[in-house]
Amino acid sequence: MRTDDGSVETTPSRRTRLTPERENELYEAVVDLLAEVGYESLTMDAVAARTRSSKATLYRQWKSKPQLVATALRNTKPVSLQQINTGSLRGDLREVVLWGRERPEQDAALMRALAQAAHQNPDLHQALRELLVAPEMAALDQTLKRAVDRGEVAADRPALNYVPHMICGAFVARPLIDGEPADPDYLLTYIDAVVLPALGV
Repeated sequence: MRTDDGSVETTPSRRTRLTPERENELYEAVVDLLAEVGYESLTMDAVAARTRSSKATLYRQWKSKPQLVATALRNTKPVSLQQINTGSLRGDLREVVLWGRERPEQDAALMRALAQAAHQNPDLHQALRELLVAPEMAALDQTLKRAVDRGEVAADRPALNYVPHMICGAFVARPLIDGEPADPDYLLTYIDAVVLPALGV
């Protein structure tokens, strides 16, 4: 647009706001592509084609492939600890596990592939930590704090600092030792046999 003195006035480009429905459609497509081709073979061009979007729109919204992937994984999780408060620590942890019953093997395979990709890609590793892992760790801290406040767990229990490590360890160790995924049935038993006793529950 020209001003009164004849100069050209530039309007800053604005970020297009996608509807929640459209964002969810994009996130589902990204996760589907991840399962089909893996992280390294997933491209912004492929996401644009699958979702009938422009690549410019994808970059405008999410800046990079790592950020898009991490955000998609966060937003397609069936449940987050932030949404759960059953009134007991055992109930909270079991509720998270039970929400993963639908496709445990597919999700486990996807997580293993992403862990390998993150090991080789620092940008993906950082995006996963910031957008996916950190919010869940903060929610887990709140879950454990509620358990302490209710008197279920002693505030000085050493194992409080290692709950994330115990849970992550189950996902790594089960396939390595038993050759099977850490499915919900296994995780329910693991919570009762390992995590809760370590906390004195």
